[in-house]
Order: sequence, then structure tokens, then C-alpha cells
Amino acid sequence: MSTMPRRVVTPIAIAIAVALAPTLTGCFGMNPVQGIIQGATGGNVDIGGTSLPKGFPESAVPLYAGDIVSGMALGNGDGKIFNVVVKVSGATALDQITTQLEGAGFSTDGSFATSSADGGTAMFSSTAWSVLVVVSKDSSNAWTANYTVTSVTAK
Repeated sequence: MSTMPRRVVTPIAIAIAVALAPTLTGCFGMNPVQGIIQGATGGNVDIGGTSLPKGFPESAVPLYAGDIVSGMALGNGDGKIFNVVVKVSGATALDQITTQLEGAGFSTDGSFATSSADGGTAMFSSTAWSVLVVVSKDSSNAWTANYTVTSVTAK
């Protein structure tokens, strides 16, 4: 039986945790996702803020030109993983994101891509980075693109 490589599974798990964070924070005094991630990474986590997290590879990974809803980074060195949520215009933003990333030298893993009027998901990779993008509506029916960016050398 084949298994997904860790560089694919880890970003997916982080994307799910970040997506659930807004629904959980209303029920607890502090963000439980941050506590879980801090425990798993030994404290190497930076959650929060409406800007790019420190060290984000913005020269290598182009983002949709929208307001940043949240940015986080966890880990350190080559093992650092970034998650950035950006406001987008709608489900079709995934087409523009695909064009941007392919223009920056990324290839698409077509077997992982999905797209519909409700949003979409796509996985991209370059020689240095792996990018998982999920375009969907948030809890207020605004469209966002969730980028999970991992170094290909991350273990």
C-alpha cells in the first residue's frame, strides 16, 4: 500500500488545523490550535498577525494580491512551514494563483487538483518549495486562499 510523502501530509494537516482555528477560538480562552502546534514543535511557532510571517519566501512564492487575513510559521531552518490566508475575489482566483505559481517555476500535481464553483485545491512544487493552495469561502462568506508553503528539504 502506498503512502503520501510527509512533505504532502504535513502541509495538509496544518491547513486543516488553521482552517479549524476560527471555529475553536470562540470556545476556549486561548487558541487551542496554537497550543497543540507549540507542543508538537517544541515552541517554534508564530501564529497570528495580518502580515507575512518572518522568513516567508516571498521572492520565490508569489501570492494573490489581496489582504492578508492571517500568517503563521512553525519550525525553524529548512524545516520551517508557512501558512498564509489571503482574501481573493472568488472561486476562480485559483486559476490566477495557478498562473502566478507556474510563472514562478512551479509545476502542478494535477492528480491532487480540484476546482468547482465552491472553490478548489491545488498542489504545486518547485525545486525548493511545495505549496498547497485551498480556495474557499470563510465563515462570513468571503473568499480566501489558504497557502501552506513547505521547504522541499523539510523533514
